Amino acid sequence: MKEKIDTAAETAAPNVHNPEYLVDIQHERLSFFTPAGEVKALNDVSLHVKPGEVLGIVGESGSGKSVTAYSIMGLTAYPGRLIGGDIWFNGHHINEMTEKQMRHIRGNEVSIIFQDPMTSLNPVYTIGNQIREVIMLHTSKTKKQANDRARELLTLVGINEPEKRLKQYPHELSGGMRQRVMIAIALACEPKLLIADEPTTALDVTIQAQILELMMDLKKKLGMAIILITHDLGIVAGTCDRIAVMYAGKVVESGTTDDIFYHPAHEYTKGLLQSIPKLNEKEHERLIPIEGSPVDMLNPPAGCPFAPRCRSCMKICLTRMPETDMSDEHFSACWLLDKAKFEARGEEKA
Repeated sequence: MKEKIDTAAETAAPNVHNPEYLVDIQHERLSFFTPAGEVKALNDVSLHVKPGEVLGIVGESGSGKSVTAYSIMGLTAYPGRLIGGDIWFNGHHINEMTEKQMRHIRGNEVSIIFQDPMTSLNPVYTIGNQIREVIMLHTSKTKKQANDRARELLTLVGINEPEKRLKQYPHELSGGMRQRVMIAIALACEPKLLIADEPTTALDVTIQAQILELMMDLKKKLGMAIILITHDLGIVAGTCDRIAVMYAGKVVESGTTDDIFYHPAHEYTKGLLQSIPKLNEKEHERLIPIEGSPVDMLNPPAGCPFAPRCRSCMKICLTRMPETDMSDEHFSACWLLDKAKFEARGEEKA
């Protein structure tokens, strides 16, 4: 019997896949089974990405951003298991694929840039060795052809003296150059989807701007889609077509970049936007924090996970999770959108 990527996933019939989406995640549930109990990392997550689109996934640490993206590549680490929902990528039903089948997709059709390039690169191998290994693993190129391709990739990502860099080790490069090498490795086989997991976290502001500009230029040249995972709303504002806001393993709001920044509907999204420093504010203007503590994912609440920290919480927020669409492109899971209806029925604020 063949071994599946997810041996514990529910066997219910899959939802209907929309072929216009490159990535189509439907009602995904993923948990980590630890000695302390079941950590419900993802609880009914649904999102999609169209070909050539840039989707930003934002939220605080532990909200499920990286876990969602890694599940597309079948990289859920033990003791994590997909226990429900469906994941489709480029026509592949990820739930039903074996590890051997997934190896043909990783690198060829979908690649990832990990958060810390220094720990992602092997310190005892040269840059050239690591890029050539990826190329020769996924293509039929010879060592010489792979070396030529590696040189092309370093030139493509803006690294000067590529022949010299191929012979160097990771510790001999700056943080920005190491991140460019990671991008080169991710682009080795020209994937249809690039997952960037906080690719600029450890870089200074100037290098951040260069890396983001590079990613957008490569997107246009190669026509690939990008999932950009970050906690920095400033980054997604200038790079993403759409944004998904995650909190406690749920997508609480998603929409176009303009929708999220100019017409936020969920109280968590509003809290994130209010906590951003504004250049036009008076000197010494205090930031508005989101009070309270994150949800215990071992025992998530029955209702909206943000309810304990929400200043506008109603009784129904504590017991039921809302599902409210504002438009075809703007989704927000917030009972306040139906506040008038609940007030008429006698539902008062908690």
